[in-house]
Amino acid sequence: MSLRGALATGRFAVTAEIGPPRGADPDAIARSAAHLRGWVDAANITDNQSAHVRLSSLAGAVLALRAGIEPVMQLTCRDRNRIALQSDLISAAALGVPNVLLLSGDHPVHGDHADAKPVFDLDSVQLVWTARTLRDEGKLLTGRTVDPPPRYLIGAVENPFAPPVGFRAARLAKKVAAGAEFCQTQFVFDLEVFARFMGELVDRGVTERCKVIAGVGPVRSLRAYEFIRTKVPGVVVPESLGRRLRGVPADLVAAEGVTACVETIQALREIPGVAGVHVMAFGYERGIPDILERAGLGRRVQAQAG
Repeated sequence: MSLRGALATGRFAVTAEIGPPRGADPDAIARSAAHLRGWVDAANITDNQSAHVRLSSLAGAVLALRAGIEPVMQLTCRDRNRIALQSDLISAAALGVPNVLLLSGDHPVHGDHADAKPVFDLDSVQLVWTARTLRDEGKLLTGRTVDPPPRYLIGAVENPFAPPVGFRAARLAKKVAAGAEFCQTQFVFDLEVFARFMGELVDRGVTERCKVIAGVGPVRSLRAYEFIRTKVPGVVVPESLGRRLRGVPADLVAAEGVTACVETIQALREIPGVAGVHVMAFGYERGIPDILERAGLGRRVQAQAG
């Protein structure tokens, strides 16, 4: 079942993330995909994640298709003007990419080319609107016709924990009005804050028009905890998780982090309006099936067979 199909039928969706390699190895995507195939509805192919140079998201999406896994191609405003953005949207559809996730992108100052000039010709809301206009009206921003128009499911992102917290639901509502059909969130560690965010989305009617997929991931070491907490833009990790990880023997920290992730998924399934989870486990794709199985989410192929 495709991501579109899972969201349309109301089945709890599962997506994951594949970070393209820093190199020209086409088999790197296939190796990651092998761990996820049959367990997820689709896998995000990141776009120079954290402003670090990688294999392009478009190339990665095509390689994922070849490896038998449905891709969600990420596309950021950071590195492209409106000409390149529209070109990539058309190209992705022509190459069979069924889903796009549109976002601003981390500023280059956070990456491996801190002196690079950021573009940000469009913002994320404008990019969502551009993608919808291309698809539904078959027109470029100039008004010129695109024939045939591209076809894809349009996704956006939101961070429920970024200040001002009270503005986040309204911001997502703007993206939905622009054309977003699904949304993946930043890592969810604070369930109380996230539940309030979801409550506001439900009250606004946003979840009736856009499927919200909550971001989760295992924190498997104290070093990873400190890195995510202090170095990854936009991620808010509560000290309670740090205390939990420090409260077990060193050889059990990784297992405790996985257990915490499983518990988070189980809790998210009970929050009204949550349509699925997006599992981010950088370099630990092999562990995602175990996390999903322990959380009560079976193989996707079982749903197809039924």
